[in-house]
Amino acid sequence: MTKLLIVESPTKAKTITKFLGRDYKVMSSFGHIRDLPKKKTGVDVNNGFEPTYEVSPDKKAKVKELKDAAKKVDEIYLATDEDREGEAIAWHIAAVLGMDDKTAKRITFHEITKSAIEHALTNSRTIDHKLVDAQQARRILDRLVGYELSPLLWRKVARGLSAGRVQSVAVRLVVERERERLAFKSEEYWSIEADFKQTGAVFPGKLFAIGDKKVDKLDIKNEAAAKAIVEAVSDADFVVKDIETKEASRKPPTPLTTSSLQQEAYNRLGMSAKQTMTLAQRLYETGQITYMRTDSMNLAEQFTTATQAYLKANFGSEYATGTVVYKTGKKGAQEAHEAIRPTDVTAEPESLKATLEPGEWKLYNLIWSRTVASQMPNAKMRRTAIDLEGNQHTFRANGSTLVFPGFMKVWQAAEDKILPELKIGETLGKPVEVRPEQHFTEPAARYSDATLIKALEEYGIGRPSTYAPTLTTVIDRGYVIRDDNKKLFPSDTAFIVTDLLKEHFPNIVDYDFTANMEKQFDGIAEGEHEWRKVMADFYTPFHELIVSKGADLSRADVMKERELGTDPKTGLKIIVRTGRFGPYVQVGEATDENPKPPRASLNKNQLMDTLTVADALKLLIFPRTLGKLENGDDLIVNKGPFGPYMKSGAVNVTLPPDIDPSEVTFDQAKNLFVEGAEKKKQMMAPLLELGEDPETKTPLLVKSGRYGAYVTDGKTNATVPKDQDPTTVTREQAIDMLIKKRKSPKRAWKGKKKEA
Repeated sequence: MTKLLIVESPTKAKTITKFLGRDYKVMSSFGHIRDLPKKKTGVDVNNGFEPTYEVSPDKKAKVKELKDAAKKVDEIYLATDEDREGEAIAWHIAAVLGMDDKTAKRITFHEITKSAIEHALTNSRTIDHKLVDAQQARRILDRLVGYELSPLLWRKVARGLSAGRVQSVAVRLVVERERERLAFKSEEYWSIEADFKQTGAVFPGKLFAIGDKKVDKLDIKNEAAAKAIVEAVSDADFVVKDIETKEASRKPPTPLTTSSLQQEAYNRLGMSAKQTMTLAQRLYETGQITYMRTDSMNLAEQFTTATQAYLKANFGSEYATGTVVYKTGKKGAQEAHEAIRPTDVTAEPESLKATLEPGEWKLYNLIWSRTVASQMPNAKMRRTAIDLEGNQHTFRANGSTLVFPGFMKVWQAAEDKILPELKIGETLGKPVEVRPEQHFTEPAARYSDATLIKALEEYGIGRPSTYAPTLTTVIDRGYVIRDDNKKLFPSDTAFIVTDLLKEHFPNIVDYDFTANMEKQFDGIAEGEHEWRKVMADFYTPFHELIVSKGADLSRADVMKERELGTDPKTGLKIIVRTGRFGPYVQVGEATDENPKPPRASLNKNQLMDTLTVADALKLLIFPRTLGKLENGDDLIVNKGPFGPYMKSGAVNVTLPPDIDPSEVTFDQAKNLFVEGAEKKKQMMAPLLELGEDPETKTPLLVKSGRYGAYVTDGKTNATVPKDQDPTTVTREQAIDMLIKKRKSPKRAWKGKKKEA
């Protein structure tokens, strides 16, 4: 009896093939094979939200391949991923292959191991239509929101924008954090630290109290107050006033879910959510870890038993104190699923270093270490606080000693600050050094990938499969930008769209409403809600609002505009506003006498809300004429679509990124321009001169270009074959290349058409 097993990924298929005999053929669908159409809504809102699915053009050959294979086997197993998305893919495959979805054999597994696959094959089930309905509801609702709200944003704000339940809320979080930062008023404060010495050991202490009053963070407000304290304690003799020692324990970390994996990978490895999920997918498909989309912290009993045996054998019985069971506090989490863990606890990271790619190994090492640590005992610490008093000022020195490492054997080793042995009443004498340090209070930090995912999870917005795609979408759409520290901040478009949605479509960006929709999807998956009713309850009022707002709202109601001040040269007002291609500054309004007033686009990291007159004037100075070169041509600095550049005559030279185009001097620019022009000249110099082309009567040249060497007559270019040294091209070969090139049909340009 021959059997066909269908999965989504070719890597997954390759791994599973190793575990099965000749009777099995394992094939991949390469993900979704059917979806809603790209160029129309594909949802009949008047007929129970009935969707129309179609096989995408790039999957037609794959579908034919699956159909041909299905005809030659006795049984078919649908082995797509175990989440809602995987269930929907299995349902679509069944439909395309003409299978009865009430009897089609469906298998799932948390890990790709021989035992897991064999167990799944002997415990097949039918397609879970509740999971399929939950996925359909999410997909259809997001399609309706996108197809009805996005065109309104195109008309009122700018083309190419999109809106969505989860992405719009994510953007709102970033916008509100930035507004919180902009409104923040920084305060100055000072801290005082001192070094003390006892029998050769030097250790630090921090000012803790003055007299009986504990020193709070903002108590020392300026340099004068700090200097007064330094003077008061520098010559004082300090005595040990108090010593407090506490025994403390630290619990091991919990097993990894999708969210916590993305957060840890960002914090420890600097990986984006998208990068983390790509690497985790590879580790899963090659059988190294369990399924990577999960909100459960449960670990299989078989794995925890094996882990205890591993700990006893490798670390000793004091590290194998019994299985630690974790329950997921999050409502709706599927406890039958597992946390992300290694499939084999004995597969230590070092043993896989040679077989995994560097990124894969780093992520596997993190997953292995965190999972093993979750099954280890608490770490035990001895914490010591020593109070030192001199001239009514108390400094506190803190230290700790690791008594028993526990889980820290494999996860985040402690850095101990060891204090010398001291006794109450012991005199230490004068401080070795007293250091005042200036600080300023800071606003809440911008979101990182990790903290934004954590915020979404805390609000109950999105699910394991949506976090990474959401971040990718808001960045790709230009709503969110990464700053120099890879933190997330909003573009001006994000401010405009968030304000528009908050005022006119509040449910779309309401945290509670969006979280409740996630609960509704969970309810569909659990059989508590009927998906079409959930759709109707959302869509009917939403559509009515779209229709009314589309008619009532004008572009002027939406687009922001600020008057910054007055241009000192002309006396005209300087305005910052948003246009079709983004925010810009402009001097005065267009008139018949001045139809094109001076304007300039904002730089990438500038915001309309914080732009000043000085910032605007810097933007408006281009093109800058710096002076004349020896040949009499002006040397000009300007900004173009590819960044700042210098121009003289017909020659353009890119300005280095570390040079500010608004402040570069003539001498600086001249040296850079001459050097750049010479390099450009050398690059443009022909490799060979082969006389005159017989057809065009123009010079026949061999040149080096961005995409390799080529032959040219000044009008037609023909690429020199990669396996030929361009300096060996003969005149006859060059003529022949150009003749063939002229006869070949012209290819259509695939670039984007520029908007008028």
